[in-house]
Amino acid sequence: MARTIRDTLISARELAATAGPFILLALVLLAGAYYLLKPTPPKRVVLATGSEQGAYATFGKRYQEELKRHGIEVALRTTNGSRENLRLLRDDKENVDIAFVQGGASEAVRTPEEEAKEASAVPLVSLGSMFYEPVWIFYRSAAAKKSKEGVLAEIADFRGLRVNVGPRGSGIPGMTSRLLRANLLERDDIVRSNLDLAPAVQALLEGNLDAVAMVSAPESLLVQMLLQTPGVRLYEFAQAEAYARRYPYLSHVTLARGVVDLSRNVPPRDVSMVAATCSLVAREDTHPALLQLFLQAAGRIHGKGGWIAPSGRFPTPQNTEYPLARDAERFYRTGPPMLQRYMPFWLANLVDRMWVALISIIAVLIPLARVLPPLYTFRIRSRIFRWYRDLRQIEYDLAAKKDLPELRERLEKLEAKAASVSVPLAYHDELYALKSYIAMVRERLRAAAS
Repeated sequence: MARTIRDTLISARELAATAGPFILLALVLLAGAYYLLKPTPPKRVVLATGSEQGAYATFGKRYQEELKRHGIEVALRTTNGSRENLRLLRDDKENVDIAFVQGGASEAVRTPEEEAKEASAVPLVSLGSMFYEPVWIFYRSAAAKKSKEGVLAEIADFRGLRVNVGPRGSGIPGMTSRLLRANLLERDDIVRSNLDLAPAVQALLEGNLDAVAMVSAPESLLVQMLLQTPGVRLYEFAQAEAYARRYPYLSHVTLARGVVDLSRNVPPRDVSMVAATCSLVAREDTHPALLQLFLQAAGRIHGKGGWIAPSGRFPTPQNTEYPLARDAERFYRTGPPMLQRYMPFWLANLVDRMWVALISIIAVLIPLARVLPPLYTFRIRSRIFRWYRDLRQIEYDLAAKKDLPELRERLEKLEAKAASVSVPLAYHDELYALKSYIAMVRERLRAAAS
């Protein structure tokens, strides 16, 4: 029993020694593929949002919760809005990976220096449109007393009023300027201010501003508060369809009657509005697994619908101003990777990112593996065959009639070494042949001595 175990251990050791170089080669190839493909995403990602009171910040916190389930930390970067988000994405020193970007923000007027810097920056890709961002223009009822029917029915009616057009760095000033130009109004035709949203709303309520323009999702707390504030009206875009046809990044949407407050019937009738679409924009070199996680989270966060969009409307690959990321195309075409339905995220992602490399490595190793059996056999037999050379030399010396005691001593040493040879049971017949050959030479030595 002990000898059988010993033989088995020796066989296993020889097999390991034979296959060792191939295993080492496979590990080197696998490590090289892992280093090049980098299948494991970083544990931290920076998401640029907007003002602390805006909808971007609200959605950012939900993305934090979603990705935390997979061990990814989402660091939120508070900004002034879409214009600043685009600048941060293009600047390597800012370390921003993904950002909310309002539709139309990329069409803002840029200086030649900004255009040159943008051309040399890292390309950006889109994960698709996530939600509608209606253009909200709230004004005080007192500011409309001189107009017909006590409402501001046209953009031209804002001439001479004190209007906050949003902080610099956001997409609101650019959107407001385009609306003014479309209605043949110049920048100086209104008294502009660039306050942040919270101070602007406070100034509106205190009477220091006549109107506030903002571009935000209905989930914004400031929007919901102003919609229910007495003495504050919401401007209705009677020409909403015309705006949507002239500007491809705008859509005609409707704020349904009573959707804000059914019991109080707010608003009292359907309100036509124009809305941009907010996209998630990422640097092209952002890890693909992170993009996949953000897309899956976007489906859970934005797919249920709300005041403006019906259920299932978002996320969508439509209305994006930047090229769609390859992982985003695959997500919209086939949904989440199939492996993630049955495996933990880290394992499914590893297999999904490495399967091409694994198949390539296997394709290389299969032909090499064919030499393993003959190489293993050669290593086992070499324990036996290497003594045949010494035995044959003893025969040659015997034929040459050299010193017989010396030959007898050499043969005894050879026999002792052969007795210590251990091979698996399948090769014992060759070991017995060596011992028989030694016995035959011993008999010849005896005959020569007699």
